[in-house]
Amino acid sequence: MPIRPARPSEAAALSALALRSKAHLGYDAAFMEACRAELTLEPGQIEADRTTVAEDDGRVLGFVTLTGAPPEGEMDMLFVEPDAVGRGIGRRLVEHLCAEAAALGFTRIVVESDPNAEPFYLAVGAVRTGTVASGSIPGRELPVLTLHLTGPVSGR
Repeated sequence: MPIRPARPSEAAALSALALRSKAHLGYDAAFMEACRAELTLEPGQIEADRTTVAEDDGRVLGFVTLTGAPPEGEMDMLFVEPDAVGRGIGRRLVEHLCAEAAALGFTRIVVESDPNAEPFYLAVGAVRTGTVASGSIPGRELPVLTLHLTGPVSGR
C-alpha cells in the first residue's frame, strides 16, 4: 500500500474522509456539525501539516498529519475510511509518521485523541500522559497520549 505526501488539491476530499471516519464512531449529526471546522483541511495546510496519505489502487484510504517542530510534534489528524478500518492502515500511517518524524529530529509525538480511538493509540505504543478540553465540544475531555520515538513503534 503506497504512502505518499498529500496534495493541496486533496484538501476537500481529505476533510470529507475525516468527517466520515469520525461519524463512523457513532456520533450524531449535532456532534459532527460541532466538529466540522476542526476536521476541515485547507489546501495550504496540506504541506504545512506534513499530511501523508495511504492509498490502494489510487483510492485514498487514510491520512495523517504532523505539526510542530523538533523535538516535540503533534499528530493532529489520523483518519481512515470506515470501510477500511481494521486493515492495518492506521498502524501503517502511524509507523510511517514516526519514522519520518524521527528522521526530522522529533523525539516524541503528542496526540489529543478521540476517547474512542485511545485503545488504538495504546496498541501502537502510545502512553496516556493526561487530558485536555475538547476544542469543539464544551465540557468534553480528550485523552492526551504520547509516542516516544526512541524505540520502534509497537507491532513492527
